[in-house]
Amino acid sequence: MRHAPAERVLQLALALQGSRMGLTLTDIEERFRIGRRTAQRLRDAVLRVYPQTEMVVDAEARPRWRIAAGTVTPAALAAEELVELESTASFLRQRNLHKRAAALERIAAKLEGALPAATRTRLAPDIEALLEAEGLAMRPGPRPVIREEVIDAVRQAIKEGRELYLAYRSPHSRRASGRRLQPYGFLLGKQHYLVGMSPDRHPGEARLFMLGHITRVSLKDQTFERDPAFSLEKFAERSFGVYQGAPHDVVWKFAPDVADAVAEYVFHPTQTVKRQKDGSTLVSFRAGGLLEMCWHLYTWGAHVEVLEPPELKDMMHRALGHRNFAVPGGA
Repeated sequence: MRHAPAERVLQLALALQGSRMGLTLTDIEERFRIGRRTAQRLRDAVLRVYPQTEMVVDAEARPRWRIAAGTVTPAALAAEELVELESTASFLRQRNLHKRAAALERIAAKLEGALPAATRTRLAPDIEALLEAEGLAMRPGPRPVIREEVIDAVRQAIKEGRELYLAYRSPHSRRASGRRLQPYGFLLGKQHYLVGMSPDRHPGEARLFMLGHITRVSLKDQTFERDPAFSLEKFAERSFGVYQGAPHDVVWKFAPDVADAVAEYVFHPTQTVKRQKDGSTLVSFRAGGLLEMCWHLYTWGAHVEVLEPPELKDMMHRALGHRNFAVPGGA
């Protein structure tokens, strides 16, 4: 065991149990991105812990190792691993991929159900806290890189109800400054954000912090009580995407020839959709973030007309004018 961390030994044991044909040393190298000697040491560590591991020789005379099903239990599953499945399922469900989402949810349920009762009881508060903190903004397109050490520290702080100390680089001045923060969760989209409250600068008011602008993070011993009235879901619904702006009553009218395409979209969680007699479609909701709405509507070109609010209508007139589109309802 001194040659391989216990966690990696378990990971390989589960992989050997999940492989019908077994894994070669080359397979182990590629799966764990390690060299041949490290792969040999990791295999040997599994053999010591699970002596029932079976070696078989395949048709190309290569030795393979496998473990019979039911030998290795998932008792060492972490809350974060189950939450990754649940969060991915939510992401797919938001994009109307309900069948794939349901499959992941079934896998998560089976894994959780296979855990010993004591382990489920121990993990339940962590799973609940992390699921509540994982918000997904519905924005297509490129995603920025998330620094794993930042995510890990924030997740731990959320689970333990502890404050963080951030070195945060302002997107305007480009200079970093330190601040205490009470983390409430993430919003992941075109940009990735940490949602939190600063007891020194804006107590009781949730703000967004770009994860890519956090240059350093550390956990404090100071704990905090989470505001029971705060909902990450409701906070996200105030905006289109992740940008928090003044809310507006929004009404879009889509042309009849894109009605089927519109029916496949969920533009906002609180939207109402009404098909008109002429075949057009009205989509209504209340949210902020007019610039992000304009970016999205730009992709629909002349097939959409903004009825409300006037500010967004003006933005669309200017944007579509640059593309030489005939603006619906325009002068």
